[in-house]
Order: sequence, then structure tokens, then C-alpha cells
Amino acid sequence: MGKRFVDCEHMHFNSLREDLNYIIYKHRRLKIVAILYPGGKTAKNNPDLLGCAENALGLRDFLERNGHELVVLTDKESELDRHLPSTDVLITTPFWPAYITKERISNASKLRLILTAGVGSDHIDLAAAAAKGITVAEITGSNVVSVAEQVVMHILALIRNYIPAYKQVLDGRWDIAEIAAKAHDLEGKTVGVIGTGRIGQRVCTRLKAFDINLLYYNNFRLSTVEEFVLGVRYTPLEELIEKSDIITINTPLTPETDGMFNRDLLFRMKKGAYLVNTARGKIVNTNALVEALEKGHLAGYAGDVWYPEPAPVDHPWRHMPNHGMVHHYSGTTLEAQKRYADGIKNCLLNFLNGRAIDRDYLIVDDGKVVSPSYSYAFKG
Repeated sequence: MGKRFVDCEHMHFNSLREDLNYIIYKHRRLKIVAILYPGGKTAKNNPDLLGCAENALGLRDFLERNGHELVVLTDKESELDRHLPSTDVLITTPFWPAYITKERISNASKLRLILTAGVGSDHIDLAAAAAKGITVAEITGSNVVSVAEQVVMHILALIRNYIPAYKQVLDGRWDIAEIAAKAHDLEGKTVGVIGTGRIGQRVCTRLKAFDINLLYYNNFRLSTVEEFVLGVRYTPLEELIEKSDIITINTPLTPETDGMFNRDLLFRMKKGAYLVNTARGKIVNTNALVEALEKGHLAGYAGDVWYPEPAPVDHPWRHMPNHGMVHHYSGTTLEAQKRYADGIKNCLLNFLNGRAIDRDYLIVDDGKVVSPSYSYAFKG
């Protein structure tokens, strides 16, 4: 009876909050600021490139028709700081991340909602947003297929020594021995998957067909049925690190995973192992990774995430040996852009009409970090 009363009380509070939001925002011109990557000439020729500043997630007509102001920026520094004090809603993206720090949040007195166009809100100080009562949401699920496919691509590119072979072709060379000496089959290898959320599980589904030994480590163990269907075996982190021929990182960046792959962990991996990271660059220690590759302890590293982003021209990962690094784009295929653009519009529609944002999208709500992907690292 007590729990039922609490649930009813919570529902009543949410209803009151939605009514209040509707009264406040329905009849007021809101300022929505979006920080997106520059599309240039490419954007003009391709209206499906929704994630860039020029095409602005397809939001301009919708928002201006409803009497709201949309400001689209590519400058993540001074221009953003100039607009923040008068911003009601902020739209960010992990592919051109504006780092929304505690200081910036404190300067944004009108800010009530931060939306991530994509998945991964680690560029936002979630604790500071919660303390200020700001709602944070991201478009959960929009990138899962896109990123899972890219993980498999990176694994195959590394283990088959694809990039050096491609470079030989460009250079006019034909040294098969040099390439074949470092090319392997994936079948029969042990692959460790760190993080088995929506992306990690899809990675396992796609890798299962290669007839490999699949291990996984996650903060929350999967059910026996899920493990059977995916063909995976739960393994403590230390054991997974030491046994895996290939490791793929698919876990969010939190205070707990920041710098997780430090020098000690990298050098405890099997000599000649490969590491793939499509999660976040800060999970792997920058200089320790370079050392592990230069000393030949790791055979290769690939992914699309860096810190900071965009990666400076002198970022050491650009020039380290045996890497397959690319721009951060795995989760922003044209199909993914359509999914997260639709999700952002849905969030705005709900917010502007005083309705609750889809629970699956919520990262921070009611002054708490509520997403299971992040909340475990913010307890206490």
C-alpha cells in the first residue's frame, strides 16, 4: 500500500510539472541553441546530412513556425558562451562535442533542457546539470546498428592487416609476404566485449557467426537466456583482459571508466592482441596506448573516438604505429542521422507541449542521474 501511495504521489507530481511546463513554455518564445559540425559544400548537395549545422536536424521550419528562435553554431567556444545566458534549450552532439562544464551550466540561468543529438552525453557535466534541475536527454538506440557494424569492420580491418595492404596498393607496391605475415583469420579467436548494453549485444550477435570464443564483462550480468542467445560467457575483467586476442570497448564514459585502460591494463593484455574502441577516447590513456603500440605489445588499435574532438593535428594517435583510427562518425550514418533527428524533434514536441520526454531518452531528470548507463557511477 505504501509503495502504491508513493507511485501515485510521484505520478501526481509529474502531472503537475507537465502542466506547469505547458503554461510556462507554450506561450513564450524560446531560444533553442544547437552546436553542430560544419557541413560546407557537402551539406548543400545532400539534404539527408541532417546532423550538420547547415541542415540543423531539419528543425528550423518546425521551430520557427511555432514562434521559437533557433540559433545554430559551429563555434563551441566564445560564440556558445555568448549565447548560453539566454538559452532555454541546448542541443549538442557527440560528433562535434561542446563540453558543457559546471561553469558553463552555472552561466546558463535560463537553461532547462539539454538534448544530445546521438548517443553519449559524457561531454555534459551530468552532476552539475542534476544540481541545477536541468533535464538531459539523448536519443537512445539511434546509433546501435551503425556502431555495432563499425566495430566488426574495425576488427576485420585489424586482424586481416587491411590498412597496410591498402597503403601498398596506393604506393604502387606489391609485397604479399609483408602483408600476409601479419594477417589472421578471425575464426577460433577469443574476443572480449567490454560493455554489453544495446551496442555491445549487437556486436556479439554479429560476431557470433564467425565461430569465435566470445567473452564479456559488464557492470550488470546478462541473464542466462541472454548469454545463451548471444553465445557469450561472463568473465571477470582481469581474466578477460589476459585471455582475449581482441577486445572491443562498448561502455559509456563515466567517472568510473575514465582512463580505465591505463598503462597497467594495456600491458596486461596478451602480447600481439588488438584493441577496438568506438565508445569514448578518454577510456584509453593516450600516451600509454602509444607506448604499447610502439613497443609492439599490442598488434593494433582502431576506432573512431578521440579526446579531445576534433583531434588536434598533433594528436599522438594520428601518428602511432599499426592504428586504424578514423573521424568520429560510426554513429552518424545517414540512417542514424534520420533516427536521432526524429528523436530530437520528438523530445522538443513533448517539452514544448508540457509532456514528459520518453523515459528511455532521459539521462538526468528530477535532479538525479537516472539512466542505468550512467547512474551507477554517480551514486553517493
